[in-house]
Amino acid sequence: MKDLAIFGSPPAFREKIHVGRPNIGNRERLLSRINEILDRRWLTNNGIYVQEFEREIARLAGVRHCIAACNGTIALEIVIRALGLEGEVIVPSFTFVATAHALQWQEITPVFCDIDPKTFTLSPDRVEELVTPATTGIIGVHLWGRTCDVDALGEIAERKGLKLLFDAAHAFGCSRGGRMVGSFGNAEILSFHATKFLNAFEGGAVLTNDDALAAKVRLMKNFGFSGYDNVIHVGTNGKMSEVSAAMGLTGLESMDEFIAVNRRNYERYRLELASIPGIRLMPYPEEERSNYQYVVLEIDDERTEIGRDRLVEVLHAENVIARRYFHPGCHRMEPYRTRFPGAGKLLPVTERLAGRVMSLPTGTSIGGEEIQAICSILRTVVENGPEVRARLEASRAPR
Repeated sequence: MKDLAIFGSPPAFREKIHVGRPNIGNRERLLSRINEILDRRWLTNNGIYVQEFEREIARLAGVRHCIAACNGTIALEIVIRALGLEGEVIVPSFTFVATAHALQWQEITPVFCDIDPKTFTLSPDRVEELVTPATTGIIGVHLWGRTCDVDALGEIAERKGLKLLFDAAHAFGCSRGGRMVGSFGNAEILSFHATKFLNAFEGGAVLTNDDALAAKVRLMKNFGFSGYDNVIHVGTNGKMSEVSAAMGLTGLESMDEFIAVNRRNYERYRLELASIPGIRLMPYPEEERSNYQYVVLEIDDERTEIGRDRLVEVLHAENVIARRYFHPGCHRMEPYRTRFPGAGKLLPVTERLAGRVMSLPTGTSIGGEEIQAICSILRTVVENGPEVRARLEASRAPR
């Protein structure tokens, strides 16, 4: 008990262990690619590595088109504009705020929809209730590698004449019904941010089987240029650099290893956490392909007698930088909490989950010993919940 940092002991880890610490592929291969880029002096503007990266991502996802972008948010903003979305678009609040911002940035109103209590992704029943004459689209979010109910959302979109996008930032390398993520809806958006299991330093992509949409997105990500000095469409600068593509290609060569490490870590967490009351590890669908990137816990405040937020506080004191995904929900962030002050009343599942979920470190930077130590901290805290809670409250009391 006295081994916890909140009781005066040194932290369990000398250096901080973060959720989303980057996976790094073969360093020598990456540096070789970077040297080739420097030798060619072609740093951006659809270089050979960007083209190769797009081909490989499209092949792995089983789609006709991959359009690489500088990041996932810009990719989402461009495809939203390319599809002509306006008015209102239905999105979950239980997502990273970029999903909502990509709409609001373009003066499109994000209409926050509650999530399914079993899958924690967009509830098709609630979506149906929120469609109005102003609705032009739906954006589903594949969460922690677990996909939305793409069939039900697709049926609603087709029947109502709406565009359907999926934010697949968490789900590259995952499948639904044996079909790889990337080809659902009108388009899907990937992120290759440093925190993703496959990163390109920074990067994103639009995946689609729609030839016309792909052509439009390609125009729009490069200022609307069609050939030399020929601008035929409004656009912006959303291009991926050659260095980012080189990092992405290097990661792709180690992708199977990254997934294997993630799965090994997930199984170790499952073993270690099984005996701790009030902590539920979110499962992955065994029948599908997954990237196992996210180790997500749902915390029962009553059974643990300490709650999610205090667990996170204790872990941070031990230099384990756990995250509250996605706290407090987009509807409780600005500008949305001011614009929609009563939104929480329509989002009961979102409200409940936002106070119960946390994510633990995984990836190639940690192994079995670190996982055992993290779970030992959690076990100690839960077994001594009242005493730990009292210590935390005392530490915050005015002196």
